[in-house]
Parts: sequence; structure tokens; C-alpha cells
Amino acid sequence: MAQDFDATNVTINYEGGSITLPIGNAKALFGDDGFQLLRPTGEEVTVSKKSHSRTRVIGGPSTTVNATTYTYTKWPRTSRSNSAGGAEIVMSWENSEGDWVARMTGSASDLGTFLNEKAPKAVTFSTSGSNYGPFIKAGE
Repeated sequence: MAQDFDATNVTINYEGGSITLPIGNAKALFGDDGFQLLRPTGEEVTVSKKSHSRTRVIGGPSTTVNATTYTYTKWPRTSRSNSAGGAEIVMSWENSEGDWVARMTGSASDLGTFLNEKAPKAVTFSTSGSNYGPFIKAGE
């Protein structure tokens, strides 16, 4: 038996957290172009290591380790464990035909900021008895 693709969960990472919801709900909320959210931009990070001495054996001779610098791309990520993976939230948005359950990692403030930047429809959510929103992308 084939599974409905829109019922499969997808996790969208953003600065400070992530939201996990069914693909069908993500398409309804963010539109068909919402898959662009699955292509996050990385942040270039430069790491500088100072020159220092290293002793292999206590009391043995020391060698000098030269200074070095390297750059890598830091991607948005979330921690995973065997638990459910985040706090349960209840969301609704313009024409959502009711409330929908999703999971959020990070703070509600970070999710609100993300929705304010990306959601083309007015969206609200609640977690642990607190209501947030509505959020909508400017110019929509």
C-alpha cells in the first residue's frame, strides 16, 4: 500500500530551531514554492588556531604546532534523540480548515520570527497554553 506523500513529515530548519509538520501542511502554509525553505543558506565561519607547543609524553621534548586558519559552512541543524523531537504546537493559518499539530524545537520567539519572514498567509500557533501570532510575511 502506497503512503500519501503529503502525509510524510518534513523538518524545516531556521535560525534558532526547526518545525516538523506534514508536507501537505507545509505546502498549504508556505505555498508550492515553500520547498525553497528546504534549501537553507549556510553561514561562513572562520576559525583561527593559535600557535602552541605540544608535548607527546610528559617530560619529553616539545614540538611547535603552527598557527592555522580555516573556513567552513555552518548549516542550520537540530538535535535528534529517541524522543519525539520537540515541543508539540497547534497551528492554524488562513484557509487551513482547522487546527493542525506540528513539533517545534527552539523558542516560540524564534519560530515567530521565522514565520514573520517566510509565511505568505497569516498564521497563529499555541504551545503549553500560550497563544502566538498572527504572523505574516511583510508585503503579503
